[in-house]
Amino acid sequence: MWRLLIGVVLLAVLGVVARSGLRAQEKPAGTEPEEKPLYVPPGAAKSVEVGNFYLRKRDYRAALSRFKEAAEADPTYAAAYLGLGRVYEKIGLRQKALDAYRKYLDALPSEKDAEDAKTVHRAMARLERQAKPSPSSKTAARSRSN
Repeated sequence: MWRLLIGVVLLAVLGVVARSGLRAQEKPAGTEPEEKPLYVPPGAAKSVEVGNFYLRKRDYRAALSRFKEAAEADPTYAAAYLGLGRVYEKIGLRQKALDAYRKYLDALPSEKDAEDAKTVHRAMARLERQAKPSPSSKTAARSRSN
């Protein structure tokens, strides 16, 4: 009889402990568990650093991804647009390269980047020349059509 009584008391105690443990794990009504983002991008400077690494390795897809990430993280960070311009130029997207170079020049913080700016101006002039058909190619096209 004592064994039965001790067994019932133990079951009751275990039941109370189990129920209180479940209540402690439950969240208050209306709150949902916060999901942690799977990927937290680094800052713009680090993204540009990684993008330059991929650019040197000629992995243009990876470099483009990093430079875009940098431009999204800090739209005023000039180096991100310089990198975008270089990648777009390498993959043959001339108009996008020109746009990125223009944003780079607009975002330059000071004259200390003047040497890079000269290089960008030369690249822009080259891309603009390539984008416009030369007069000799127009006359050649006309003579072929006649």
